[in-house]
Amino acid sequence: MFFLRRDRPGRTAAATSVLAAGALLLSACGSGSTSAASTGAGSAAAGSAVVGPSASANSGTESSGAVATSPASSAVASGPTTVSISITDAKGCVATPDTVPAGAVTFDVENLDATGITELELISAQRIVGERENLTPGFSSTFTVKVDGGSYQIYCPGGATEKIPFTVTGKAAATNAGSSLATLLQQAAVDYGTYVDNQIEFLIPPVEELVDAIKADNLRAAQEAYAKACPFYERIEPVAESFPDLDSAIDLRIGDVEAGTEWTGFHPIEKALFVTRSTKGLSALGDKLLVDVEDLQTKAKALSAATVADNGKGYQPFEIANGASGLLDEVLKSKITGEEEAYSRIDLLDFQANVEGSLQAFATLQPALDDIDPTLVPTISAKFDALSTALDAYRDSKALGGWTPYPDLTAADKKKLTDALLAVQEPMSAISAKITK
Repeated sequence: MFFLRRDRPGRTAAATSVLAAGALLLSACGSGSTSAASTGAGSAAAGSAVVGPSASANSGTESSGAVATSPASSAVASGPTTVSISITDAKGCVATPDTVPAGAVTFDVENLDATGITELELISAQRIVGERENLTPGFSSTFTVKVDGGSYQIYCPGGATEKIPFTVTGKAAATNAGSSLATLLQQAAVDYGTYVDNQIEFLIPPVEELVDAIKADNLRAAQEAYAKACPFYERIEPVAESFPDLDSAIDLRIGDVEAGTEWTGFHPIEKALFVTRSTKGLSALGDKLLVDVEDLQTKAKALSAATVADNGKGYQPFEIANGASGLLDEVLKSKITGEEEAYSRIDLLDFQANVEGSLQAFATLQPALDDIDPTLVPTISAKFDALSTALDAYRDSKALGGWTPYPDLTAADKKKLTDALLAVQEPMSAISAKITK
């Protein structure tokens, strides 16, 4: 059974539309690209989903497809294709080969010496098909996805060329043709669960870095680790409050803490690091934060497993839609006003991560929405593109977290971002009703 989330003290009523208590909705720090939902990081795409560009319009790009149940007419390579991606300061991200046949593809990623590139994504239209994070120099990793024929991009933020064309030829073993709406919605929920699990997986290493830096009394490293951790939690904000006790332990701001209750999680650490400018006395808070995040990972995986089992206890499509819309409400009420990161002032980092989280939720629903209302996806996609473009003007590689500090925004800046955000939020709010008709 699912219940609409209750606002924490000080949270706005608009945010109550965000995902239900059984569906896990998060709320805290943010970053990354505004691309779309991951179907695998370090593992194959969820279930037998096939991700690839579809024929529907999408603001000048193709919209992402998913889930395939009927056989395709053409053959697929017998085993996974391997693509090697080397990351260097000189050349950015280089994929070898950059054209592969449809089907399973394994990406072996190695950061040779690039200090300014820490993540990589495979994108189909606005959707993140697969990704790797925390790619520090000398670190290598891998992920496997199943893709259909079409044009993709390898997104390499900070590279010499940030978006590199990547081509998939032929057809995968299955397509969306013949899939019922119920099947498309179920696969959307499964894919969303995979996205959430991936983000929590990516969250744990920087939280570990934060704890280690605190214990080493390294203030600068702790500040950097704090900013690095924030994006992963913020991207999955639509699900955190399905675990109200954990969300309160991880992400409460001081104004939301009830009298007599200990203030724990990201924000008391943030205050100490950026106001007191000290790591003293933070070890216990850091240890508890890590334990709580690991507990969150366990509970999120259980919810994803329930979604795959389709037993009514996992993520529900209408809740994903509500969460995506509600997350934009949250940005309007706290991120754009500078309330969330009151001490570090990395509010735009949170803003961007929330936008990406909303976009990923929307992206998982795109195949079903194309079936319900073919006009809706290109309309919303275009609004997301415009919002992303508006946000990109405030990227600052020299600033902590990679974004202009909140105090440097003018009233005109805030209005521009608010207007672009409202343009997305309005059509997004209509999705849930369409799914539940």
